Amino acid sequence: MKVDYIIVGLGLAGLAFAEELITAKKTFIVFEDASQTSSLVAGGVYNPVILRRFTPVWNAAEQIDLAMPFYEGLEKKLNQKFDEKFEIKRAFKSIEEQNNWFALSDKPKLKQFMNSKIAHEKVTGVVGDFGFGIVNEAGRIDTLKLVSAYRNYLKELNAIRFEAFEHQQLEISEEKITYKDISCKKIVFCEGFGMKENPFFNYLPLDEVKGELITIYAPEINIEFLLKSALFLIPLGDHHYKVGATFNHKDKTSSPSEDGKEELVEKLKKVIDVPYTIIDQTAGIRPATADRKPFIGLHKTHKNLAILNGLGTRGVMLAPTMAKNLFNHITKNEALDEKADIMRFN
Repeated sequence: MKVDYIIVGLGLAGLAFAEELITAKKTFIVFEDASQTSSLVAGGVYNPVILRRFTPVWNAAEQIDLAMPFYEGLEKKLNQKFDEKFEIKRAFKSIEEQNNWFALSDKPKLKQFMNSKIAHEKVTGVVGDFGFGIVNEAGRIDTLKLVSAYRNYLKELNAIRFEAFEHQQLEISEEKITYKDISCKKIVFCEGFGMKENPFFNYLPLDEVKGELITIYAPEINIEFLLKSALFLIPLGDHHYKVGATFNHKDKTSSPSEDGKEELVEKLKKVIDVPYTIIDQTAGIRPATADRKPFIGLHKTHKNLAILNGLGTRGVMLAPTMAKNLFNHITKNEALDEKADIMRFN
């Protein structure tokens, strides 16, 4: 079998790169063994503002401008709805936070997204004594639904194999790469924290961070915005809300834990003051980086091996931009974003 590319891993990163290849009419095969679950259990929120400090997300405007048409195109291609747009309301803890919000909302990189008017209306069941700041141009991609649908789409194209990738089976020369029965020109590794087992890129400082979410049923709450306070509440409809998330640097398992649930329940006491029922709990490992910037680039020796990884908690926004940058670098020698280029570690 002869193809232009092999993609290893099909979370948001692998999916976005596959779309670049399809647009460019390149042939490819994906290897996916379902061992990495971060895209499948992610909250999927796209938010251009860091709400802990009221600062702009890195390159937020550029990422949003590319990501929104990207997901709209996937909805049309797969004939399913993945994108739910909503406001984000940040509950203030003090008058000082109100003042900071008001002052920062006029900054050039923030005024597009931060509403300078503070919402003081009481919200039934929600703790918000100091009002709320409103973030525009936000929403949620149902990543579980999207990735599952895309895997089925590739299955119909005979462009995906559901099996583990065996790095030791690679035969690499300058002209081509051979892997078992496949000959290709390039391989792009999008393995999430599975990168730790990749002998070509495991020198990169990937930090696996476990995240856990719960889904609750709270019949006395009826909100259509994402609430951000001690944690986030994402409306799912019919009084159901996804709640999260934890950040655990020690537990490297992808199974839900009692400690994770207890942490979320304790934080939730500061966010809502009405009864609720926990109906689900999920967990996954985020491929995070120390400087919170992705890993994209080519292997220092084998230039036909590339990596697209480390998207962390902002994968929904980052994936389309980083995939396009990497593809254009490979095919057009476009410069990589220096903050994401893995050469920063060489």
